[in-house]
Amino acid sequence: MEGSAAKAGSNVEIGQCLGLAALTHDRGVGPLMSRRFAYAIDKRYLRLLVPFGLRSSQDGVTLTDDGSLLATFGFFKIKTPLANVTEAHITRNYRWWTAFGVRGSMADDGLSFGTNHDAGVCIHFAEKVPSPLRRSGHSALTVTVADLEGLANALAAGNGEAPKASPA
Repeated sequence: MEGSAAKAGSNVEIGQCLGLAALTHDRGVGPLMSRRFAYAIDKRYLRLLVPFGLRSSQDGVTLTDDGSLLATFGFFKIKTPLANVTEAHITRNYRWWTAFGVRGSMADDGLSFGTNHDAGVCIHFAEKVPSPLRRSGHSALTVTVADLEGLANALAAGNGEAPKASPA
C-alpha cells in the first residue's frame, strides 16, 4: 500500500488518505470507477466543520473497486474491507449539537462523520474499525451523505441483503 499508514488489525487501516480515481480490476474487465458518496453539508454550520479540515469536494464515502469502504472527513479517515460491513440503515433527526463534525458516541463505541442534523447512514462492522479517537475500534460509523438510499443499497447489495430504513 502506498502512503504512510499504520496497520491496526488484519483488515483495517488508518493513516494518510490516498487519492482514488480509476482502479484496474484484476479480472481482465479493465478500468472501473470507484463509487463516491458526497456529504450533505448544512452550510449554516460550516464554521463548525472547518476545524476538522473538511473538504466538501473531496471528502465523503467511497466504495472502491478493490472491495474497500473508505470514509474521509478532513483529517480523519476510516478504511475497512466491504466484507467487514454487516449492516447499513438510514437514521434521522439528530440533535443539532451532537450532529456535526467527527465525534464518538457517549452511549456506545460508534463514530460519526456528521455534516447535518437531518439524516445519515449507520454502517455496522463485524470487526471493530480503529480511528484516532478510539484505537480499540468502533463497531459502527454514521455518515451524513447526500444519497442515503444509494449508499445503504450499495452496502446491502454487497452483503446480499435488502437495505433497512429507520422510521422517519
